[in-house]
Amino acid sequence: MDAARGAVMSVKELEAFLTLEFPQAFGPGKPHHVESVGRNVATVRLDADESHLRPGGTVSGPAMMALADVAIYVALLGQIGPVGLAVTTNLSINFLRKPSPGPVFADAKLIKLGKRLAVGEVGLRGPGSDELVAHCVATYSIPDRPAA
Repeated sequence: MDAARGAVMSVKELEAFLTLEFPQAFGPGKPHHVESVGRNVATVRLDADESHLRPGGTVSGPAMMALADVAIYVALLGQIGPVGLAVTTNLSINFLRKPSPGPVFADAKLIKLGKRLAVGEVGLRGPGSDELVAHCVATYSIPDRPAA
């Protein structure tokens, strides 16, 4: 999905922006990747390696929280464009089951997009599964933007 599907930024444009703004997480050899973007939705993948695991061999809670946060941010940017200073104001996550090491997918959907706030939810899942490993709801604050 991309701009043709209701997003103002394509996957390629989002990856370029995120690589520039968040080089610790995006870019060549980094763990996060934008899989798709569309009208009020996005999917982001975390290639969880040993640095993302906790004792017991499962993906850590902080890694999943970061993935959920990034996924809502990507869905938001897909609608409002490259606004680097949009920030999380609230995030709540429920861990449902242990994800195995490897890719984790975050499917984000914006529930409300206003001028100053956006609310979204994210389902986290393993590859090839619809069974959620975590569910997240988050609110983003959107800074004032210049008039078009």
